[in-house]
Amino acid sequence: MQAEYANHVWTYDFVFDQTLEGTTLKLLTLTDEFTRQSLALRVAEAFTSMEVKAVLQEVMAQRGAPGFIRSDNGSEFIARDLGIWLAVHEIGTRFIEPGKPWQNGFAESFHARLRAECLNQEVFYSAKHAQVLLNDWRAFYNARRPHSSLGDQTPDEFAEQARGRLADPPPQMWPSIRPLDEKRKLMVYP
Repeated sequence: MQAEYANHVWTYDFVFDQTLEGTTLKLLTLTDEFTRQSLALRVAEAFTSMEVKAVLQEVMAQRGAPGFIRSDNGSEFIARDLGIWLAVHEIGTRFIEPGKPWQNGFAESFHARLRAECLNQEVFYSAKHAQVLLNDWRAFYNARRPHSSLGDQTPDEFAEQARGRLADPPPQMWPSIRPLDEKRKLMVYP
């Protein structure tokens, strides 16, 4: 499945790094496959499926729900509670085959850039310090770093241009732009 519009397909995955003292850091990355925007970049020493869900809820509150989300078969992503929550919100899941990371190419490409442009360039003293530096890099990546695959536009520029073309989306796109009802944590249908 290839993303055809913003919020059609998101992808999430983990990448690892460590602090100067050797503490392992786990980074949750969430990207929009169409716009290439980094939607979230969170750091912790460990993540549960409920913490992954909390990140999804936060991003969805800002931009609506994706139609689908792609991931590997990591325990946090295949957890029953997260699967039920995604199903209730009518978010389709697409799991790549074990041992075939190229099936999640957008995540792998993003991780390569993240590693080359940030993780290999910085020394992290703690998870909090890493989060501050990663927030800065994410802002740069979205707003200032052009992508050849986007016609040398930044992800934010491409998303804005795509938004202009979607003033009145067709019904088949409605599930990808459902807002989140904060009180009940359910999708509101137009």
